[in-house]
Amino acid sequence: MRILPCVLTVAGSDSGGGAGIQADLKTMLALGVHGMSVLTAVTAQNSLGVQGAWDLPVEAVRAQYRSVVDDIGVQAVKTGMLSSAELVETVAELLAATDVPVVVDPVGVSKHGDPLLATSALESVRTKLLPTATVATPNLDEVAQLTGVRVESEAGLRRAAGALLEFGPRWVLVKGGHLPGDAVDLLTDGTEEHWLRAPRHDNRHTHGTGCTLASAIASGLAKGLDVPQAVSAAKEYVTEAIAAGFALGAGIGPVDHGWRLRNSQE
Repeated sequence: MRILPCVLTVAGSDSGGGAGIQADLKTMLALGVHGMSVLTAVTAQNSLGVQGAWDLPVEAVRAQYRSVVDDIGVQAVKTGMLSSAELVETVAELLAATDVPVVVDPVGVSKHGDPLLATSALESVRTKLLPTATVATPNLDEVAQLTGVRVESEAGLRRAAGALLEFGPRWVLVKGGHLPGDAVDLLTDGTEEHWLRAPRHDNRHTHGTGCTLASAIASGLAKGLDVPQAVSAAKEYVTEAIAAGFALGAGIGPVDHGWRLRNSQE
């Protein structure tokens, strides 16, 4: 009997299916691992933005986590939307007691600019959640939110990564996708540096990019890849998913998590 690595996502639901738990589970399926979920929040969300968000009780989050981890087990965990300090601290406590790789996507705002993290939760992210991370994957807006460092060019990525490493993650992947030119990311543990470059695709349908990348990294770690290998493979996967992103609704559509499957059928 084939046994798949198990990856757990702890994140919010996107009712439009492009980001959050839905994107995480699609990514995990595409990359050959068994995806499991702990729901932290429910959002009313579509291609135009987030119309509403409701946190789940801390007791429900803790019960979901223990139910899955204590019975099924897990080879890697990925975190996404944790909008309150109470949720952040609860999840950080659970992660600290689980000896597996952790990918922290410190979700601050949605693709449409809707806030998904309370200002009062920032200190908990810095002091409780980031220290549990094997890899933290902030975009430039989240870097500024957490550190005050504003990156205007590729040269600023190193300074941003250094500021984040001070909070305790083992590795930081600073995503430079908001900069002009090629999509350049910097992965570093403070000693090693890996610059990941990919051509920028002329496609506005990029909803779910951050969730997808973090889930792809967690999937690689669960399969036994080291951090640079997992991040490199995830970058390749998400670059093609962006290229295949498709229109959905009247706004920004999602990346295509199933691009490999569709390519194999052509």
